[in-house]
Amino acid sequence: MRTRWCAVLSICSWLLLGLAVAVVGAAVLVPRLTGSTPMTVLTGSMAPTYPPGALVVVRPVPAEDIGIGTPITYQLRSGEPTVVTHRVIGVGYDGEGERVFTTQGDANEAPDREQVRAVQVRGEVWYAVPWIGRLNLLFTRDQHDLITRVVAGGCFVYAAGLMVRSWRRRPEPAPASAHRAAS
Repeated sequence: MRTRWCAVLSICSWLLLGLAVAVVGAAVLVPRLTGSTPMTVLTGSMAPTYPPGALVVVRPVPAEDIGIGTPITYQLRSGEPTVVTHRVIGVGYDGEGERVFTTQGDANEAPDREQVRAVQVRGEVWYAVPWIGRLNLLFTRDQHDLITRVVAGGCFVYAAGLMVRSWRRRPEPAPASAHRAAS
């Protein structure tokens, strides 16, 4: 019975470890390696595609690659930090020949009033992870870094513990004289 519980506990711990690695990879590692930016959805304007609390990973793309149907994250006003993620429903050019986008939230009934200039676009939504964005709301950036380091350190300590345990359980090889006597 004890062996069965140990097996169940081992499987659960591996699943939990795998889930933690997947979440950290999707939310932290992949964006850092690709130059993308993870952002938290705060409103329901893009529900159900990106509900509040989802983490969207936004990667930079040239304005020429953005077409109708692409969800983009853009600054409300050029140069200001406030951003919105909405879907492109129209592409055109302004009077000066600059590419502009008409956007609308999936849950909104009408298009956004202002057209989005290419300089305002931070990128397109590459992928989203449900619920993980809520963690961004709970912690500051420094706390995120600390938590990431602690989780990574915990994973390394856990892996080291498993390796040490397996080395200790390894049976000692029998002396060469015992092999000769058995023959």
